[in-house]
Amino acid sequence: MKMSEKKRVRRTHSIRQELIVKSREAALAAVQIFNSPMITFKSEVFIVLMNIAWTYMLHAYCRGQGIEYRYFSAAGKRRRFSKTKHGAHKHWELERCLDEKLIPIDNDTKNNLKFLIGIRHEIEHQMTSRIDDALSAKFQACCLNYNEYIKRFFGNECGIDKYLAFSLQFTSINAEQTSTLLKQTQLPAHIRSCISNFEDGMTEAEYNHPHFAYRVAFERILVNNKRRADKVIEFIDSKSELAASVQTTYAVIKRTEGPKFRPSTIVAMMRSEGFARFYMHAHTTLWKSLNAKEQGDEFGVNVEGCWYWYENWVEVVRKHCRDNADTYGGA
Repeated sequence: MKMSEKKRVRRTHSIRQELIVKSREAALAAVQIFNSPMITFKSEVFIVLMNIAWTYMLHAYCRGQGIEYRYFSAAGKRRRFSKTKHGAHKHWELERCLDEKLIPIDNDTKNNLKFLIGIRHEIEHQMTSRIDDALSAKFQACCLNYNEYIKRFFGNECGIDKYLAFSLQFTSINAEQTSTLLKQTQLPAHIRSCISNFEDGMTEAEYNHPHFAYRVAFERILVNNKRRADKVIEFIDSKSELAASVQTTYAVIKRTEGPKFRPSTIVAMMRSEGFARFYMHAHTTLWKSLNAKEQGDEFGVNVEGCWYWYENWVEVVRKHCRDNADTYGGA
């Protein structure tokens, strides 16, 4: 190997290693800041730092694979590289990396990152608030996906799982407190719109995939085995012998943004199920009689002036139609 080639290889390896180091530091900083009880600007900082972490990691992968990740235009047989006004090469942003077929990222992980990139676009030019809880499942998935891919690309020694743990809380939350917190959560309209627009275009399988959003139900478990008692959190199969032997359990499940339906869609659904005389007027009369829109976000949500209903409201409507089959023409 010629000396110039050796220098090029050494430089490529050096830049690749520096990108990996900075990528890991950005990811660790993102998690540390999000877990800090002293910082309220959590989600915004997390998204920015994880965007950098993923970008640097994928640049490092491109370096190792010989993939050109600088923007350029063809000038005959030569490449004319795009540069910033200060003369630096323009490298691919994260969205461009995710669209590159030579970079093997699964579609569900791409969905997670593109979702967070969309949120970043919404928050980078204006202040926002109250979005931590609504996005936490996506953040958790982003961290797990990052750890999986950095180990897959560069080896287990590059993983960050050994530095991370569950965030500790100083107080417990009972069921009544949880219900109160959920009712008080109000996302800013532009963030809610961004979430709705992205998730409405997903299939059910994509939406439920853990690489998109990692959702966990925690169960309080009282055990007699002292060797298990030191574990703060233990994940068990609900059908296992251990689950059957648990003496006292309760679950606190955090609500996530699920599928949403326009009123006309719900009416069409009921008519397709055989309730041919169920019209929009009947639907309007029903939700008004139950004060459904006055119960916070229990049954639906207002997105930029348009009301969308959740699946649990669809079940209320379906039950109403079945109970009044004579009126609506059901079997």
